[in-house]
Amino acid sequence: MTEHINNIGEYPSENDIMKALTDRHGIERQKKFNAAKVCICGLGGLGSNIAIMLARAGIGRLHIIDFDRVDITNLNRQQYRVAQLGKFKTEALKETLSEIMPYVEVVYDTVRIDDVNMYELLKDDDIICEAFDNPYAKAMLVNGVLEHFPEKYLVAASGMAGMGSPNDIRTRRLSAHFYLCGDGVSDVNDDIGLVAARVMICAGHQAHTVLRLISGELK
Repeated sequence: MTEHINNIGEYPSENDIMKALTDRHGIERQKKFNAAKVCICGLGGLGSNIAIMLARAGIGRLHIIDFDRVDITNLNRQQYRVAQLGKFKTEALKETLSEIMPYVEVVYDTVRIDDVNMYELLKDDDIICEAFDNPYAKAMLVNGVLEHFPEKYLVAASGMAGMGSPNDIRTRRLSAHFYLCGDGVSDVNDDIGLVAARVMICAGHQAHTVLRLISGELK
């Protein structure tokens, strides 16, 4: 195991970070991660966690989209801090990502994605993550991506609420470029709603599916 030690307050160079990532993932896989362009639509419990996991892997370009601001009700499961309350989620998450992995390119659009602006927003991304908590927004994005971007990979989620077993959350391939993560059953209106641990597990499925796609381990 290679050990990298930095003094307190010492800012690592891009080469330092890339070497650490390459030691972890291997040269060829890290090159693929560095070249990838991933979009995350929705920056709540799913999206904020997905973004952080992908940034930690050194994904070259993260495109984050959301229109909302950080609210106190988000703090139980979303990757925001009290000091960020009131900020747009896009700006707050970019701030956090720059602290975790400063050399990953993060571009953001503070906008509500819809049928009209979808094509322009998503046209430059390789893989799209659907991370909304609204069923209508989920359906709109999934249907739109499948119609307008059949060549792009889509990783979506359905069912991660409540206190059910984490083992019920799984990843399924629904078509050539469409993967769905979750239990497919639980709803945010049932039981106690969204719980951090279970939401993060589903986000982990989505993030790991993205990494496997980039690595070429999924087709």
